Amino acid sequence: MMAPVFAHGQLRLYLLSLLESGPKHGYELITDLSDRFGGTYRPSPGTVYPRLARLEEEGLVVRVDEERKSTYALTAAGRAELEARRGDLASLEEGIAESVRERAAEVRDDVRGSMRGLRADLAAAAQRARAEAVPHTGSTSTDTRTASHVRWADAEVMLQRFRDEIRADLRKADAQGKVEQLTVETLRTVLDTALTAVRGTLR
Repeated sequence: MMAPVFAHGQLRLYLLSLLESGPKHGYELITDLSDRFGGTYRPSPGTVYPRLARLEEEGLVVRVDEERKSTYALTAAGRAELEARRGDLASLEEGIAESVRERAAEVRDDVRGSMRGLRADLAAAAQRARAEAVPHTGSTSTDTRTASHVRWADAEVMLQRFRDEIRADLRKADAQGKVEQLTVETLRTVLDTALTAVRGTLR
């Protein structure tokens, strides 16, 4: 189980820091927090909105209702509080950086565990296929090579589709500055595991 992200009062301070760049909706603040943690942590609305309400009561933020959404912005008092606590904020940023590294490591461990399970499933399926492959009477080596070539072509199509789709997704994410280290580590783990599993079927 992952440890709590924020100690008492830290989320309150961090929400103020996220509002320093300008007014935001509550959903935007949740998304910003998730982005800061590389997707390894995403606070619930039940965590964020009560704190925003408390900041509003303290006069540190102001809420502006726009149709069905509310926008939150720093007040002069909120900016003064943020300035007075720059040192605390710097320490908090360092703590978040460490937390992200730890959480990414835990997620990678989880990914490896699930990939190990997938590798076992693939190996079992390949073994069943080998056990069920009964040669047809009168088959020739030419027929075998032809069937092999058809399967090779199918595999090539799958590989190309995978490559094209992943590259498209990565390009889109990169254009938004959202390619995280966790994405790279997950891709590496998946590909390494898939390589080992597939090679195991080529014996």
